[in-house]
Amino acid sequence: MTGGSLGLRTGSYGSLQQLQLIQNGFSHNLPTPGLTRKSSKLLLSSSREKDRVLPFVCRFLGRKRVTMLLLVVLALLVFVFNSFTVNKESSNVIITQHSESVIPYRKDRSSSSITFAGMEDKHDIKIPSTENTVTGNVKHRILIPSPSHPLIQPSTVVRDHCENFAFPPPPPPTDRKRYGPRPCPVCYLPVEQAIASMPSFSSESSVLRNLTYVYDENPIRIESHRGSEFGGFPTLKQRNDSYDIKESMMVHCGFVKGSKPGHQSGFDVDEADLMELEMFHDIIVASAVFGNYDIIQQPKNISEFSRKNVPFYMFIDEETEAYMTNSSVLGNSKRVGLWRIIVVRNVPYSDARRNGKIPKLLLHRLFPNVRYSLWIDGKLQLVVDPYQILERFLWRQNANFAISRHYKRYDVFEEAEANKAAGKYDNSTINEQIDFYIKEGLQPYSEAKFPITSDVPEGCVIIKEHIPITNLFTCNWFNEVDRFTSRDQLSFSTVRDKIMGKVNWSINMFLDCERRNFVIQAYHRELLEHMPPPRPPRAIIRLPLPLRQSTKSVKTPTGKKISLKRGRGDKKRHRKVGGSRDSKSF
Repeated sequence: MTGGSLGLRTGSYGSLQQLQLIQNGFSHNLPTPGLTRKSSKLLLSSSREKDRVLPFVCRFLGRKRVTMLLLVVLALLVFVFNSFTVNKESSNVIITQHSESVIPYRKDRSSSSITFAGMEDKHDIKIPSTENTVTGNVKHRILIPSPSHPLIQPSTVVRDHCENFAFPPPPPPTDRKRYGPRPCPVCYLPVEQAIASMPSFSSESSVLRNLTYVYDENPIRIESHRGSEFGGFPTLKQRNDSYDIKESMMVHCGFVKGSKPGHQSGFDVDEADLMELEMFHDIIVASAVFGNYDIIQQPKNISEFSRKNVPFYMFIDEETEAYMTNSSVLGNSKRVGLWRIIVVRNVPYSDARRNGKIPKLLLHRLFPNVRYSLWIDGKLQLVVDPYQILERFLWRQNANFAISRHYKRYDVFEEAEANKAAGKYDNSTINEQIDFYIKEGLQPYSEAKFPITSDVPEGCVIIKEHIPITNLFTCNWFNEVDRFTSRDQLSFSTVRDKIMGKVNWSINMFLDCERRNFVIQAYHRELLEHMPPPRPPRAIIRLPLPLRQSTKSVKTPTGKKISLKRGRGDKKRHRKVGGSRDSKSF
């Protein structure tokens, strides 16, 4: 290699060809290469500059303030970088918790199976999509916006924002002292689209077309079993006949006395309220507080359209009315927030919880001209618009009855033992009810019942379309509660399975964590009264800022000098007396 090749980067951007030309004697025709080796003087000067700068930098970095400043700047850079990365990754996922913000959804997606991993249910079961589980003839369900709707324009398009929606892993608990189930994300349609998705026609009832109810002014107890005059004391034969599904049926369904429910029937309301109950509504929301057991919770996130078109009814007894009147909660308007208060007189049961089962299970009798109802227990606060709930759990699933399954238990035998352990009801009565069901063929839950995913509901929320088959179900469910214990979780599966064995009908049992997404549970009044009051916030005592050190002395009325500078060293330093220099440091 000749000296002309010094400083060339061989093997980069054609320098190899230049090297070959130089070796062949054509170097005088080539341009001067751009990269040449630096002279020794330049290298020497640069090394000296490095020797001068490095000690200065080391001395500069050795200072504490500079080091701390650099560490703070580095930490800020790392924080900003991580925040940008997290925001970029989470910008594609929207999670609703208690529905403070909702995820739109569209109905027309293909049926698929979903595996809920990490949710509350302890049994690992693969749940198929329930869009087509409820069979039977269903009339045309309008899923496109209606031009006549006051809020929806004809050009509105329902977009599928939740086509790829999946449950994310549960977040870590924010409060480590709080244990138990949590809400999970739910995809809702926007309110306007949910309103437009409401079916134009009622679903056709499977087999049963005409359902009437027993009327008897003087019901007589014939058999030695529990029951009530309000329920009419149905015999075992009448009970069995109520599960023989026919096109026309007459069954016991409470209110056996009086000309109509609410009028001299044992669950009486005022005439003005009776007229209110007989009005036509597409959707109602109902709840009840009996025995002054709960504190009324006000709904949240309710659209203006629902506020004007969906009435909220709260049933209370005279004891609750007296308390609310004395506490100035209830006035002459009979309204508490969104709730229209309906006072019930002459309640049929001494047990307030059993009285609450009447509006819970027999809303179709109290509201004969209502299409859909949403029942929530008195301790719950609704935080999602009713149209969005109905669209998500009824209309989208092509169902006419929906209820959440229990977050932990799915077997009736386990539920009975849990009720006895918690003292929910008399143990002998619970045993009598379970033994009766065992003789009828009750078996522990197993995966052989699939696609039924649970035998135990969390019955504090019921979403229902008022058609004959669903009305029959709640009538028979109430008769079981009237005959046995008031724990409706124990009788739910028996009534459901008997009807499903006769007709092609089923219930949408959704996850309990989904229920917790649209209702928030509060404590009963009794528990709140026995809870210790919350601790007062800690008082923050701000000490005055220390005075600056000064060499001046402050004279007191006695003429003594007081030092403004405190410290252990001062005691030793100021022991000298006299005109020394140390005495002037006071």
